[in-house]
Amino acid sequence: MPTHVPVFIATTLLLAMLPGASQALMIRQVLEGGQRTLQGTLAGNASGFLLWSTAAAAGLSAVLLASPTAYAVLRIAGGIVLMILGVKTLRTALTTVSTRPPCEGGRRTGFAGGYLTGLITNLGNPKAGVFAVSVLPQFVTAQGPVFLSTVALGALWALVSASWYTLLTWAVSRGRALVSQPTVLRGLSVTTGVVLLGLGAAVAAGV
Repeated sequence: MPTHVPVFIATTLLLAMLPGASQALMIRQVLEGGQRTLQGTLAGNASGFLLWSTAAAAGLSAVLLASPTAYAVLRIAGGIVLMILGVKTLRTALTTVSTRPPCEGGRRTGFAGGYLTGLITNLGNPKAGVFAVSVLPQFVTAQGPVFLSTVALGALWALVSASWYTLLTWAVSRGRALVSQPTVLRGLSVTTGVVLLGLGAAVAAGV
């Protein structure tokens, strides 16, 4: 059964709080995607953690990471998705931000579109795979159902991360009056777009 659950929660919380692709993506969805898109992105991101942990429990992610071709395809696909999102964010910031506050909800792609974006971004993040393979098993003992325990930890990992991103996006949304100021919005959107582009390039290059 899982042990040291509080330590595991603290570890996954700190991991979620680190600046990265998921944080940049969530902020983008708050600014441009609308509530349903954001909810889908949160769900897709959480599903990615569940898939990584289930794969780790079944030993599949170790095989994936050991296969240069499969790993490269997954990594490059994830990097391309992030770069596309970065380009879209920059284009929106540089061409559509005016002196008027943006419409509530911004561009809406719906729950399904947000879900797919969140899922692909998560699965394209090699750090999540490395954590699932090398770190997550350290919190599971040999006693009891190892497979179910690993999956349960994966569900907890997804819950902790989703809770943090929900808090983060709530804070950004609450500060929308400030964020909606044209100069602030443009700067935040440009920064988010650049971050997504840089992260996408780094992921695709295997950095």
